[in-house]
Amino acid sequence: QLQLVESGGGLVQPGGSLRLSCAASGRTLAYYSIAWFRQAPGKDREGVSCISNSGDTTVYADSVKGRFTISRDNAKNTVYLQMNGLDPEDTAIYYCAAAPGVMSGLVDPREYAYWGQGTQVTVSS
Repeated sequence: QLQLVESGGGLVQPGGSLRLSCAASGRTLAYYSIAWFRQAPGKDREGVSCISNSGDTTVYADSVKGRFTISRDNAKNTVYLQMNGLDPEDTAIYYCAAAPGVMSGLVDPREYAYWGQGTQVTVSS
């Protein structure tokens, strides 16, 4: 059973940066595509970014393009989300999710079978 644990969330001022980590255990992460989703209070879960199992393909939501960078280190069984230029609109719980195979998308969270517990990101002055 694949288990995912997010870390790195916190409180940051507008314009600041955070780096989220998603550490996997139980199975080799290299067999899974990984996505970051987020959910703000009263809003639907939104796909933020995803990365192929090898790391050579990445996709970003328009709202974070140019500010966020997803990457992975399969040797460390970890995926990262570097978030720069944070805005109060980025405030949400951020979840990492895994889907078996080469690549899944950002539209339908049901494509992802495994989820972490989430980490809170709050952007506020």
